[in-house]
Amino acid sequence: MNRRKFLGTAATAGAGLSLLPRHAMAAEGELATRVRRYLDRALAAGSPSVVCGVIRGAHHHAAGAAQNGPAPDGATVFQLGSIGKTLTATALARAVVAGRVRLDGPLVLPPGFPVPRKGPRRITLADLATHTSGLPSLPPNLLTNADPYDPYAHYTLDDLAGGLAETTLSTEPGSTYGYSNLGFGLLAQALAFDDVEAMLRRSVTAPLRLRDTTTDLRPDMASRKAVGHLAGDPVPDWHDQVLAGAGTSVYSTADDMLRYLRAQLRPAHSSLRDAIALTQRPHFTVDENLRLGLGWHLSTLAGGRTMTWHNGGTGGFSTCAAFSRQSMTAVVMMVNTFSEESDTAPRPVDALTFALLAELDEV
Repeated sequence: MNRRKFLGTAATAGAGLSLLPRHAMAAEGELATRVRRYLDRALAAGSPSVVCGVIRGAHHHAAGAAQNGPAPDGATVFQLGSIGKTLTATALARAVVAGRVRLDGPLVLPPGFPVPRKGPRRITLADLATHTSGLPSLPPNLLTNADPYDPYAHYTLDDLAGGLAETTLSTEPGSTYGYSNLGFGLLAQALAFDDVEAMLRRSVTAPLRLRDTTTDLRPDMASRKAVGHLAGDPVPDWHDQVLAGAGTSVYSTADDMLRYLRAQLRPAHSSLRDAIALTQRPHFTVDENLRLGLGWHLSTLAGGRTMTWHNGGTGGFSTCAAFSRQSMTAVVMMVNTFSEESDTAPRPVDALTFALLAELDEV
């Protein structure tokens, strides 16, 4: 990724600050200063534009910056990518809490959609939500005739049925971590076959008031949407009607993600408290550095506190969200460019999100 000179300016949320107590104004100002430094770093790493939102205790702040043109803000729409998996996991947790399904229950799909097997145990819903199903990352027939700029758009339920018939598991279910978009896509279909968007809205986004977190890009959202980029060139959004439970075509905003992260930090204050708590509970241990909740990844910050996180990306967007319940801090960062990790370094958006959370955690 080419590094670019910083040209943008951060948009700060200053309205009404004069009405806040002096200590609150100081706290908001300190958060704004910290966020501005990380916006600068994101632009220096090659992002055309970036928005970052943070929570520390009772205070929050969201701001954006751009290389050229207007800076995004908390209402600017980005594609969310795989952070959307935590929405699907929350819908699963709600179904578990309500007694409609069991985590150790098997994956069941309609007739004609064969569920692959390996060994004596069937794939369970918990296996799907912890990436331990043994399923590959993608269906084997997904990329056949796919548009490389919109790789899921052509894929139908008939294609999924055919792909499952060709799918083999790499490991026995429940034994090994292996990240799988296919697994989360199937999880959402198991919860609400061919009705995933409505299920997520009914179970998660509506109760949490995440109005702009959806696979349906409304006209008012389109007018606020950032343009995705790949290697400096504009690219189309991703569209997906089959595996959308993996987050492949979900849109959101920093404002919505801050509202979502506040619910993660204070689940007792949310109508989804039991489900949220269930998603954050460790359900599988990969190694000393990584455990899996339902959807969420759990790692350890330098100070010993748990960082709960997920990142995401589509062909033109990269995102990351992380929080620490112990220090009541959270960070979300969204950029409108595709990026990927190298053999020696994480994606810039991930590294910046984790570094800012660690900085806030130490204060």
